[in-house]
Formats: sequence, C-alpha cells, structure tokens
Amino acid sequence: MPKRINIAEHSNISELEQLYKHAKDAIESRQYQIIWLLAQGKKTEEVEEITGYSRTWIYALVKRYNELGICGIGDRRSENQGVKALGDDIHQALLWQALQDNAPDGGFWNGRKVADWLSEVTGITISRQRGWEILRQMTFRLRVPRPSHTESDPVEQEAWKKN
Repeated sequence: MPKRINIAEHSNISELEQLYKHAKDAIESRQYQIIWLLAQGKKTEEVEEITGYSRTWIYALVKRYNELGICGIGDRRSENQGVKALGDDIHQALLWQALQDNAPDGGFWNGRKVADWLSEVTGITISRQRGWEILRQMTFRLRVPRPSHTESDPVEQEAWKKN
C-alpha cells in the first residue's frame, strides 16, 4: 500500500477550506484545493482525479507547502525571468561592428561563424543554430552570390539580356 503524503500543519483544515473557496486567482485556488484535500486524508490518486494535476506536480506543491507554508502557494511564473541573454550590450555592439566587415576567413558571415566568434568573445559555447538566430535577430541575411551555370555561353547570356 502506498505511503500517504504528510502535510505540515501550517493551517488547519477549515482554514485551508476557506483559503481554497475565497482565493481570487484560479491557480492559487487549485493549489489550496490540493493541499486541503490531502490534509483531509484523501489519497494522491483521488486528488489527481479531482484536480487534474499530475502526481509529480502534487508532490512538488506539497514539498513547497511543507517548507514555506501558505507563502509557498500561488503562481510563481512571474518570478521566472527566463534565460539570461548571451551577451550584454557591449558584446552585441562588438558583434555588430564585426558583421560590418568580412568574416574572419574572408568569406560571408553565417550562423557557424557568428557562433564561433561569440564563443571566443564570451567564453560560452554557442551552437550554430543559436548563431544563425542571432544573425537573423540583427537583421542580417546570408549574402552569397547566386551560382552561375558553368556550361553557359557568355555570348548567349548577353544576347538574352538585350532582349
């Protein structure tokens, strides 16, 4: 038989019920409901069926509630600021200046060359795909001359251009 989840007694069952019923935010309300149901002695499987939350998320929520109490309940997505930018304004300005000239090998800039250049400057390994995304963000396009036919006759081409 599975072990029941222990809920720390930060609040009694009636307080949890009131918090659940009077919560203004839907996410906060569901989280109070999970804690309230578990505090009543319901099994995790029942709480999963009632709320639609996964067992993993229920365990994470209970852990947070047991550690922080009522302060651990609520939507915390706004606290997630996302991934830190690859380079600061100085690195971006340096890259912009570098992109104004030819690539280090004398050819055109592409995602691999931008990634290699940024990896060297920042000390962080940057993938080719990310280099291409940065190149596109900076509104640069891959500038490669169109291929010409090797078997074409230059005289015929000039005659075609005149018409």
